[in-house]
Amino acid sequence: MKKTSLPQISEAEFEVMKIVWKHAPINTNEITERLLKTTSWSPKTIQTLIKRLTDKGALTYEKQGRVFVYTPLVKEDEYIGQESCSFLERFYGGDITAMLSAYIENDRLTPAELENLKRLLSHDLATRGSSQSPGNPPARNAGSPEKAPDLPLKGGT
Repeated sequence: MKKTSLPQISEAEFEVMKIVWKHAPINTNEITERLLKTTSWSPKTIQTLIKRLTDKGALTYEKQGRVFVYTPLVKEDEYIGQESCSFLERFYGGDITAMLSAYIENDRLTPAELENLKRLLSHDLATRGSSQSPGNPPARNAGSPEKAPDLPLKGGT
C-alpha cells in the first residue's frame, strides 16, 4: 500500500485503531469496553469513530449474526511510518539530525535512551560500512554515515 493512499486519522480515531490493531478481529462491544476504561467517551462517540474509520477505509467489518466484527485495512507500521515522516517533515524539514539534536539539547532523552541511540547508530554504521558499495548510496541522507557522528551527545561521548 502506498503512503499516499493511507487515510488521515484523527487522534481520537487513532485511539480506536490502536485497540483494533492489537485485538483484531474485534467486535463493537469489545472496542467500546476497552475504550470506556481509558477515555471519557460515550459509547455513541466510540461508535461514531468506528463508523468514520470504516468510511475512510481504515477499517472493514463483517457482520456475524447481530455483531459487527472489525479488522484493520491499514497496517499499523505503515501508518506510524507515514505519520513519523509527516512529523519530521513538518517540524524539522525532514532532517532527523535536527530533530535528534533538539531532543538532546533540551534534555528530552534519558541517558538510557542516548545509549540506545548510540548503539543503534554504531550498528547502522557498521552494517552500512560493510555492505554499502560506492555506486549505491544510502537511501536517506539524514541517517547517512557522514552525518551520524555529528550528533551532539551529552557527556562528550
